[in-house]
Amino acid sequence: MRSAAIERQSFRLILVALSLSLIGCASATDHTLEETIEQFYKIDPTASVSIKNGDGSIRIYGADTNEMRLQAIKRAYSSKRLKQITINVSVQPNSVSIETNFPPKQTWGLFDRSGTVDYTIVVPQTANISRLELANGEAWVEEMRGRSVNAHLGSGRLFDHNCFSNVDFAVSRGMLTLAYEWWEPGKFSVQANIADGNVWASLPGDAALHLIAETVHGKIATDIAEQGERRAEPITKIDMLVHGGGTAGIKMHATEGNIKIVEQNP
Repeated sequence: MRSAAIERQSFRLILVALSLSLIGCASATDHTLEETIEQFYKIDPTASVSIKNGDGSIRIYGADTNEMRLQAIKRAYSSKRLKQITINVSVQPNSVSIETNFPPKQTWGLFDRSGTVDYTIVVPQTANISRLELANGEAWVEEMRGRSVNAHLGSGRLFDHNCFSNVDFAVSRGMLTLAYEWWEPGKFSVQANIADGNVWASLPGDAALHLIAETVHGKIATDIAEQGERRAEPITKIDMLVHGGGTAGIKMHATEGNIKIVEQNP
């Protein structure tokens, strides 16, 4: 019995040593290959933009322009894999579609060789983001004022920076951030939902909105309240009019996670 136990322990040690040696070899011999694509398209100021990506990032910036500027950086561990990652761009006067196709992921082995794509896209501020879909990575949307922004992230981090559109964000797992450095009067709504992870929101001191936040399994921390109304005990839901409410609304929901709302220069 003792010899059998020793043999099992030795086998485990051999597996650990083999795994470590493979990791060491991979880090010493693997080199990431890159390919950069840059394209410019004339589009309608209110065009609908749809973009889908697997692993990597999507950064969309609204600007005072009448064109779309697209930069895509493909990365992979081999030239074959790099070629297998394809980007299909379809541009019509009122719509843009960007689709990313990856080679099948390996179902064995210690490392994923499917690759990544990082997008940086500049569009007219008044354009509509009809779909931003990212499986894993980081998504960022900034300075949009079109009719709507719809984004879904599987796993990673999703940022909304100064977007005054009807925003609908959903994250399955990770972090969701709403950051506003100033406030623009107008009628718009922000829906932010996360299944597993935390929500963080930063609002300027003069923001006027209807604020709703709720977490199922977590707590909410906020300094947006009159001094006499602030409570020390944990809260799981708030529903309040900030500076009279105005015509804007922000609604945040977390299933498994916390929500933190801070006011700049309160």
